[in-house]
Amino acid sequence: MTEQVAGVPGIDVPRLSSWLTDNLTGGDVPITGIDMLAGGRSNLTYLLRLGDRRVVLRRPPLGHVLPTAHDMRREHTVLSALAGSDVPVPTPLALCLDEDVIGAPFYVMEHVEGRVLRTVEDAADVTPEQARALSERLADAFAAIHLLDVDKAGLAGFGRPQGYMTRQLARWRKQWDASFSADPTAGDDVRASYERLVERLAARLPGDGITGLVHGDFRLDNALVRLAPEPEIAAVVDWEMSTLGDPLSDLGLTLVYWTDPGDDEREAIPVGSTVTTAPGFLSSREFADRYASATGYDLADLDFYVAFGCFKLAVVLEGIHVRYLQKATVGEGFDRIGESVPILLDRAHRTLDEG
Repeated sequence: MTEQVAGVPGIDVPRLSSWLTDNLTGGDVPITGIDMLAGGRSNLTYLLRLGDRRVVLRRPPLGHVLPTAHDMRREHTVLSALAGSDVPVPTPLALCLDEDVIGAPFYVMEHVEGRVLRTVEDAADVTPEQARALSERLADAFAAIHLLDVDKAGLAGFGRPQGYMTRQLARWRKQWDASFSADPTAGDDVRASYERLVERLAARLPGDGITGLVHGDFRLDNALVRLAPEPEIAAVVDWEMSTLGDPLSDLGLTLVYWTDPGDDEREAIPVGSTVTTAPGFLSSREFADRYASATGYDLADLDFYVAFGCFKLAVVLEGIHVRYLQKATVGEGFDRIGESVPILLDRAHRTLDEG
């Protein structure tokens, strides 16, 4: 075990090493390195080097964690079900629910070679033709998730699709209350905008319609991509909010993440990908059209789902903002998260107003 392994936030290296020996490697294979791949805003993700082998570990964030969020068993279950399907995912290897090992539940999966494209700089070597192809492959992967035969995949009991949107509104209201009450910087104007938005969304809640597997946080930077020999989505990751429900709620949030060229307000929200402003990437409308062609779904009420996506993301970012105030985040870029909450609430209202 090397010196660089010591002191990694969120990891008890000696206990993890012992657990890996008992549950994964089947022998005394030391951890020769740990790199944090992502931290703080979602689950923490680490690349573990076990001799010549590389695997990835996922655990919940440190500090303020909302109830029902960051469920390691849930991620492991859906990855196990999707392995070998038309949806590209990493292969899960082992699940640990014993919090005594590293302080929280976690799971380990195979490492997938690929790139994360988040900013325009990340795509400096991506041609417009490759960018368009990646956009199309992403829409196709999204459609494959929503068209999955959940019974055949063994996910029939993975969620309760009946009444999904009604429960979603109630759930995210509860999450908001848990975070907003712990935010000493919260203002009355933000609360008023939030409460008015909840009223508007409640008045337009759709009834039960199409149902399917919902990723819950689908966006380009939650996928690993490869450019050669042909542009492809190597793996879709970050399944912590997956369930069975209304696929159009998934699409609505994805379009909130998607940044079109010239949308300076969206670029100011420091979450999701701004790489889609680079030449060649589909616009949000083109992405939605590609998705609609692949699924055959009617997008007549898409304005509601996009507004709901703004609402959901505002709640998520409020929770992250509280963790930042509690000094329980790992990484950089959290100082602007709180500023994004009122922006998203305003965008939701405008979407409902303008269609």
